[in-house]
Amino acid sequence: MDLEKIPLLHGKDYTAPSIFQPENLLREARRQKNLEAGQIPEICVLDPDGDLVRALRAANRLERCPHWACYHTDMFSFTHEGVTFGIVGCAVGSAFAVLVAEQAFVSGCRLLISLTSAGQIIARGSAPYFVLIDQALRDEGTSYHYLPPSPCVAANPALIAPAMAALDQAGLSVYRGASWTTDAPFRETEIAVNAARAAGILAVEMEAAALYAFAEARGEAVLCFAHVTNQMAQIEGDFEKGEANGAHDALALLTVTARALTG
Repeated sequence: MDLEKIPLLHGKDYTAPSIFQPENLLREARRQKNLEAGQIPEICVLDPDGDLVRALRAANRLERCPHWACYHTDMFSFTHEGVTFGIVGCAVGSAFAVLVAEQAFVSGCRLLISLTSAGQIIARGSAPYFVLIDQALRDEGTSYHYLPPSPCVAANPALIAPAMAALDQAGLSVYRGASWTTDAPFRETEIAVNAARAAGILAVEMEAAALYAFAEARGEAVLCFAHVTNQMAQIEGDFEKGEANGAHDALALLTVTARALTG
């Protein structure tokens, strides 16, 4: 084996179709689960922490999506201020997030919004606060299966601009900036954190780079937010999200963003 040819960076054909297609996986899942084909909500949310799913379930606001055939997750639907969302909780990390995203877009999704908790790198205020991620440092594996190697992958500017304008108009305090996407949260060393800070990174999370690479490669609409809630447990009382564990603020952010991007 040629150890200089790291598999993650070599042997890729980014224009070639995959042998394994999400449509085919879902076809078999529907057969095995005896599910009828149908559409999921056009606006879907990834909730890696699961806090929003738990808050909505506690308020009896969730209904299971009958046409979601994914083997690994449940999707629920809810309506907030007239906007209907599908939501998947606890899909943590780049590979899991893109696994869900691939299946969501072939099931009827047209806009995917990820809202993940994140660690603070460069402070933009007292946590908790939100960052609209406009680009992400590719320190994970999944993005390299979708796009050629590069330091970062950017969000679609056609989504960023109207989302930021609507959030500002709504009076929601949201910062815009770059994140560092890692596959290994417990390897956030001092050297790595300092390098991210020197590069102007605002937060560290686990999904954005992969989701943005998928979105660019597939031509899909994906927008990622970081909910900066912690300093990587270096202080007591870390990881607080605010009132109702951040659910009220999260719903406001998601609704304004969805309306701005879908009309």
